[in-house]
Amino acid sequence: GHQDFSEDTYRVLTAVDSALMVIDGAKGVETQTQKLMEVCRLRNTPIITFINKMDRDSLPPLDILADIEDKLQIECSPLSWPIGMGKRFKGVYNLYDKKLHLFTPGKAKRSEGGVVIHDLADPLLDELLDGQASELRDEIALLEGAANPFDIKEYLKAGQTPVFFGSAINNFGVKELLDAFVEIAPPPVPRPTTTRPVNPDEEDFSGFVFKIQANMDPAHRDRIAFLRICSGKFQRGMRVMQHRIGKEVTLSNATIFMAQDRTNIDEAYPGDIIGLHNHGTIKVGDTFSQKEPLKFTGIPHFAPEHFCRVRLKDPLRIKHLQKGLTQLSEEGAIQVFKPLWGSDNILGAVGALQFDVTISRLKNEYSVYADYEKADYTATRWVTCDDAKKMEEFQKKNLMNLAMDTEGNLVYLALSDWRLAHTIEEWPKIQFHKTMEKS
Repeated sequence: GHQDFSEDTYRVLTAVDSALMVIDGAKGVETQTQKLMEVCRLRNTPIITFINKMDRDSLPPLDILADIEDKLQIECSPLSWPIGMGKRFKGVYNLYDKKLHLFTPGKAKRSEGGVVIHDLADPLLDELLDGQASELRDEIALLEGAANPFDIKEYLKAGQTPVFFGSAINNFGVKELLDAFVEIAPPPVPRPTTTRPVNPDEEDFSGFVFKIQANMDPAHRDRIAFLRICSGKFQRGMRVMQHRIGKEVTLSNATIFMAQDRTNIDEAYPGDIIGLHNHGTIKVGDTFSQKEPLKFTGIPHFAPEHFCRVRLKDPLRIKHLQKGLTQLSEEGAIQVFKPLWGSDNILGAVGALQFDVTISRLKNEYSVYADYEKADYTATRWVTCDDAKKMEEFQKKNLMNLAMDTEGNLVYLALSDWRLAHTIEEWPKIQFHKTMEKS
C-alpha cells in the first residue's frame, strides 16, 4: 500500500515465478495492493498471502479473507488460523499439519516445532489456550464447512491463494509460511519471446534485464542492471550477445544481493537474479543470450498515475537536466513525455514520492538544481490504431492532450478520469493501453 512505489516495483513482478503478498491485518487490502495484483494477473503469477500484525488490533480474520476475495478477485484458502488478535493473540493453528504454535509477546523469535494436536477436542488445547480453546474450535469448525480447501492446481494457475497469519516484526508465523512457500511454489517456468517460449532446462544461456538501479554503492556511483536468468548456466567471463545493440559482450563481473549484502559469483542458474555492472550500455528490456537471437517479451511500461513539470533554476544546466531525466527514465524511476504541443516535458510516476526522489537525485548526481510543480493530468494511455487515417484524425482533434514517450510511442494525457472514459468511448477504433511493451 505504500505511496513511494516506482514503476520498478511493478516491473520486478514480471521477473518472478511466484509472489508473496503481505496484508496489514488492521487495514486489509490497500489501493496499491490492488494495482500490484493487476500486474500479477498479466502473467497469472501464483501468490501466497501473509496476514501481518495479528498481535495488534486487527480486522476479524473472516472479514480480511472476504476483503481479499472481493477486492482482488482471488479465492482464499487459509492454511493457518489466528487464535485471537491484539492483546488476546495467543498464536496460530496450522490447518495443514495440525500444529499449534504459541505466541510469546515481546519475543522476536521463530516458532519452533509447535504442539501437535490432531483432535481439537484434546484437553491439552484447553490447558494451552485457557478460555480461547472453545473459540478456536468454533472457528475451525466454521472453516471446515465454509472455507475453500487448498487446491495446488488452482494456486499454480493464480486462481487461489493460500493464506497464513502471524506477526512479521516478531518473526512469528514466518517460518511456517516460508516452509510452505518452498514446498508449493513453482520452479522456473518457460518465458515468452517474440519467436518462441524459452524453457529453463535449455542448455544455452539466456536472460533479460528488468531493473536498473543507480548508486547502490554511493562511494562509486555505480549502476547495476538486474538480469533474470531464463535458461542455461551463467559462468563468469562468458561471452554472450546483447541483441539490442547487436554486439557480443563479456559478462566478467556478476553480483547477487541479499538485503544490503552483495557477493560476487562465478555461476548462476535459471530463476536466479544477478547484477551486472552497467556503464550506460544496458537498458531495461535488454536480452542476453549465447547463440540464438532472442527478444523476451512481457517487460512493459506501466501507465503512471502522478504527473509534474520540472522547473530548472539555472537555464544553463538544461543539457545536464535532459541527461539526468533520460538516465532516470531508463532506470524506471520516472517516465518522461514530450507534448506534441508545448515545450515543457511532463514527468509521470507510479508513486508521487518519486518526484521528490528525482529532484534530489538531479541535485546530487547531476548538479542540477530544480523543483517541480504538479501537472493537471490524472491518467495516461498509450494509443495505437490499425487505421492510419483514423489515427491522423484522432491526433488532429486531441493535439493538446498528446505526447511522445522516450521510445517514440504516442501517449494520451487525460485531464480527468471522466475525460479519459469519454475519449475512449468517442474513439472506438483507437486502442488505449494501460501498458506498453518496452522496445
